[in-house]
Amino acid sequence: MTQLPLRAQLASALGRSAATLSRMTGRGDGSVIGGRVGLLLEPDLLRQLARDRKLALVSATNGKTTTTRLITSALLELGEVATNAFGANMPAGHVSALSQHKSAPYGVLEVDEKYLPEVLATTGAGVVCLMNLSRDQMDRAAEIWLLAQKWRKALSGKPTHVIANCDDPLVTWGASTAAKVTWVAGGQRWKEDSWCCPECGGPLDRKDADWACRECTFHRPEPQWVVDDDSAIDPRGQRWLLDIQLPGQANRSNAVMALAVAEAFGLPVDRALPRLREVTSVAGRYTTVEREGRHARLLLAKNPAGWLEAFDVADPQLPIILSVNAQGPDGRDTSWLWDVDYRILRGRPVFVTGERRLDLALRLDVADVPFTLCGTFSEALAMQPPGRVDVIANYTAFQQIRSEFGRAV
Repeated sequence: MTQLPLRAQLASALGRSAATLSRMTGRGDGSVIGGRVGLLLEPDLLRQLARDRKLALVSATNGKTTTTRLITSALLELGEVATNAFGANMPAGHVSALSQHKSAPYGVLEVDEKYLPEVLATTGAGVVCLMNLSRDQMDRAAEIWLLAQKWRKALSGKPTHVIANCDDPLVTWGASTAAKVTWVAGGQRWKEDSWCCPECGGPLDRKDADWACRECTFHRPEPQWVVDDDSAIDPRGQRWLLDIQLPGQANRSNAVMALAVAEAFGLPVDRALPRLREVTSVAGRYTTVEREGRHARLLLAKNPAGWLEAFDVADPQLPIILSVNAQGPDGRDTSWLWDVDYRILRGRPVFVTGERRLDLALRLDVADVPFTLCGTFSEALAMQPPGRVDVIANYTAFQQIRSEFGRAV
């Protein structure tokens, strides 16, 4: 790799020092502050750090962190990979990730949906992975049609190779201006944000996985990759049993997206798939923590689509603890709780906690789901009999639970 200019070297070094100090003092993992310090000293640092690397950017409303982890695991077969493993998905986090792995020839960066155009323009990444778009952080996120429109503009005229989920009409529309697209039939369980054509506004007709606009020519592209239950079908028609350790259909979809990205880097499925099977947990997601004989499995759900996927993974035979906050990273507006169908929880013991537990309690009451209100997560966990319990929490509530267990999960 080309050596960085002296100013960029200094900025990168001081950023790494700030990140190390942050970790040593227990203020955080350093993945944001290190990048902020570096960018303060050299505003063009991200562009300079990205130069001469083969980069993949991963963006979606749900599944970014997991898919980034899976792609990174696969590409380690080729060499060292720089990545923002802890989900710091804005430019400061990207600078920190690339600074920590100065000599890595490969990079896989999770990117917030709103920042994708900026990060793509800055890094010139050769591969972009786009998985889904749905409502999220409704008090501050742009309307998702506007996000898809920004993706279209950002990709138009670029030589970037896009890997995109053709089952999501908004993703398809956002990706369709790219020079090269590999379409993946990754599935779309949450459809409530894509009943209208983003091209003309007309109604979308759906039949099984297929969809098409009733009033214009916009329709589902023919996929090269297909998620078929527990298998992936590659562009040559060969079927591969996924057999990954991460649970649920959403993660099988994430795995096929990762395989398609790996192949775009020249890594064949037979070398990439064993690497995906090694991933057991992603930044605490799906980890089981234990306290006094109670084994709690941690699931993250930040928006209606995420809750739908979490319900798919949760064991209907187990009690379940739900925890909701509304801090800045979560979005202050909790009205999205009313978009989640909680009736699936009827018949199992439900415990509600978190800073916005009363908002969630009202939603459950209207859905006729009996529940027990708890002041803290520890109180909710203590009320469980010895054995297994599932926990679904949104972002800051999830991080608080991890911190309670020393973040060693």
